[in-house]
Amino acid sequence: MATAEQIKALIRSHAEGDDERFFSIAMQLAAHAARKGQGRFAKELRALIDNAKNKMKQHGIEASPVKPVPLVQPRGELSGLLSVSYPKTRFAEMVLGGTLRGRLRRVLNEQRQFAKLQEYGLSPCRKLLLVGHPGTGKTMTASVLAGEMHFPLFTILLDGLITKYMGETAAKLRLIFDAIGQTRAVYLFDEFDALGSRREAQNDVGEIRRVLNSFLQFLEQDESASLVICATNHPDLLDRALFRRFDDVIEYDLPSEDQAKEAMKARLSLLGTSSVDWQKAVQASGGLSYAEIVRGCEQAAKDVILAGSLELDTDRLVTALEERHTNRG
Repeated sequence: MATAEQIKALIRSHAEGDDERFFSIAMQLAAHAARKGQGRFAKELRALIDNAKNKMKQHGIEASPVKPVPLVQPRGELSGLLSVSYPKTRFAEMVLGGTLRGRLRRVLNEQRQFAKLQEYGLSPCRKLLLVGHPGTGKTMTASVLAGEMHFPLFTILLDGLITKYMGETAAKLRLIFDAIGQTRAVYLFDEFDALGSRREAQNDVGEIRRVLNSFLQFLEQDESASLVICATNHPDLLDRALFRRFDDVIEYDLPSEDQAKEAMKARLSLLGTSSVDWQKAVQASGGLSYAEIVRGCEQAAKDVILAGSLELDTDRLVTALEERHTNRG
């Protein structure tokens, strides 16, 4: 049978006149029934959906598109829990290894053909856990996926979410997951280890365990069309029960030599670099993340421009990259 959340989402989409969302949820119900062994009911429901769509076409009525942005800004209590942006970042701006790029492309392709997969009782990949070193592209990935799909990016504000009062954080989590179900977008839980730390940790308190249990429940029940992304630099701190709740766990590594060189060339493309010894620059960038390499390139570029030149030399670039190592402490 349909879950309570699916029924509520079905009614909301009908009330808002969002026909495409209505049919999408109805297909979810059919898929859910099929998985439960209710093949006859699933078949009848799909037939009803097809008939309804055909009648609309016969009368020249097109299903209204999914409305990804019913709110310009989060309002009420959500204003302290979510910040919104509208990224224009694209995959071309990221330097990724072939395997990682392929996995993210697959997520994007499944999202773009959401309804088609659901017609066959399949769920697109939409719950991602991103793990890896700081500055390796986890947050940028959320921006890229939002930008490629022309979706808003809602970032969960952990300082507004996590409180010391019993039950309050779980209640705020419910508000966030209600928004996830109502507004199709990309939702990013950054620094996720603050929320998903192991329940058996020695310094744990009962409230944190309750919050994590609530998150696990909300995430498992969520069958919306939104993309939920959690990112952490410390996967070892996460509760093991979290990993199986995600559709995919994607690891981010420090850049290889070729990737570091590609990132530097891309960021310095507006300057003259014919005299740069890229091998020395790559050696100087060893151990740095993508973000640190980009900052080093930007510092070298600013130094060159302020010196009245547009030609970058090896020493200036290497010095800027070595400073990034020093700044790491």
